[in-house]
Amino acid sequence: MPSTEEERAEWLETVREEIIEPERRIVDPHHHMWIESGLPRYLLEDLWRDTGSGHNIEKTVFMECGAEYRKGGLPHEEPVGETEFVTRAAQESRNSGNAEIAGIVAHTDLTQDLGIVRSVCAMHEEVADGLFRGIRHGGAHDAEKVARWGDATSDPRLYERKNFREGVRELGRLGLSYDTWHYHIQNQAYADLARSIPDTLMVLDHFGTPLGVGPYADKRTEIFQNWKQDIRDIAACENVVAKIGGLAMPPNGFGWHRDEKPPSSDEVVRMQRDYYLHTIDSFGPDRCMFESNFPVDKLSLSYHVYWNAMKKIAAEFSESEKDAMFYGTATRVYRL
Repeated sequence: MPSTEEERAEWLETVREEIIEPERRIVDPHHHMWIESGLPRYLLEDLWRDTGSGHNIEKTVFMECGAEYRKGGLPHEEPVGETEFVTRAAQESRNSGNAEIAGIVAHTDLTQDLGIVRSVCAMHEEVADGLFRGIRHGGAHDAEKVARWGDATSDPRLYERKNFREGVRELGRLGLSYDTWHYHIQNQAYADLARSIPDTLMVLDHFGTPLGVGPYADKRTEIFQNWKQDIRDIAACENVVAKIGGLAMPPNGFGWHRDEKPPSSDEVVRMQRDYYLHTIDSFGPDRCMFESNFPVDKLSLSYHVYWNAMKKIAAEFSESEKDAMFYGTATRVYRL
């Protein structure tokens, strides 16, 4: 298992593949950037190194991750610093010949007074140079910390809170989307949230993160069967679209980050195809978009291998369905 950034780069390079359908246009609707976090620095040049590794990544969407917050001001204004940080990179990406950061999903605490929610959204809009598209306030909460991963909230019942629901409803009024990330144990609460606020466009990230570590490690089959019903219930909410990716994080339990070599695209397909195909079957291609979740999933696999795997999973779909999942759905949802 690599322990340094240099070792990880060398480790990822041990698996190289010929690019499948290199001309296919792609929007990567979910990546992060940061100077400091628990993972190696990931800036525009790092993003371009990945997006330029062979696939035709035309545009990307930045997803909030708590990076570069403002300091010294009002607490509710701190997340605006992240939007300022990413907007500078997005401006540099324009007309560069590389992947363009074409949308930003920012953060605010949706349990705040609605006047504050509106104010912070207006601040994001003001500094984002036309790129602000929505808010992510995740519901991931692992009370026993068995996943050995981070939570998105300290509130185990966030989705049920009246003030939170009012915040999500306000995003719809403002013409903004609501992204979330949570663990599979929150899937039913999320389905109820989506049913209760049908006028807000919602984006489910990472399949609802089915856990595969700790007490969940030996229950993959049982969890998968329950997860399948959860996905059907969520998909019944027409205001929800699914970002399909992010399954290579350590808490998903595939363990690739500990292996001697990272997985090939064939191994990714073998281990994860059923999650993708069930979600696509439940939502339909017009409500699904492939996502890299880089650099978090870079702990386990390389960028070009991920997109090769997605092209293999999508191989039996029609050309229009492929274009929706690789490009069209993200373009429509995030107004790119």
